[in-house]
Amino acid sequence: MKNIEDLIRERGDLFSGEEPMDGHFERFNWKLEKRLHSHAIKRSIVPYLLRAAVVTLLVTISSLWTWEHFIRKDNNKMTLGQVSPQYREVENYYIHQVNLMESEIKTDNINNNPEQKKILMQEMNSMDSVYVQLQKELKANPNDERIINAMIQHYQTKVDVLTYIVNQLKEIKNGNLNNEKNGKVSL
Repeated sequence: MKNIEDLIRERGDLFSGEEPMDGHFERFNWKLEKRLHSHAIKRSIVPYLLRAAVVTLLVTISSLWTWEHFIRKDNNKMTLGQVSPQYREVENYYIHQVNLMESEIKTDNINNNPEQKKILMQEMNSMDSVYVQLQKELKANPNDERIINAMIQHYQTKVDVLTYIVNQLKEIKNGNLNNEKNGKVSL
């Protein structure tokens, strides 16, 4: 392929004779500006639109998450405390006991075995889902003593189960300490 300068030199007579038509430079300039500006607009707007879409999506998701976890009250559930002040005291007592037991379990050495921790958390979530169902039933029937008694029984059972788990963990821990004192290594 020949260089363009060589082509112009060889056929210079074709290029030197005539002037371009009137308005040629204006049309050329207009087409050039149109091409440059349209290309620049596409390049500059697309990234901003993508960024705006991402920011909008993040704001929407974070707003929904905040609404779901902090603002919205679950209207289809009812707690014992909403039934009467006496039941509120009972509920607060059991919630306090459950929180104490759960914090004791979390601080104990259950973290050494992730499988046991996973099983324990699944069982706790299962118990909590039963309680949520009881709350929904209480909302539908706020004066039903059977549901109220079932909720109190649920709390008692949960405290008993957590107490048993805490005691078992203490026994395991004490057994490991005794084995280490006697020179035995436990696996």
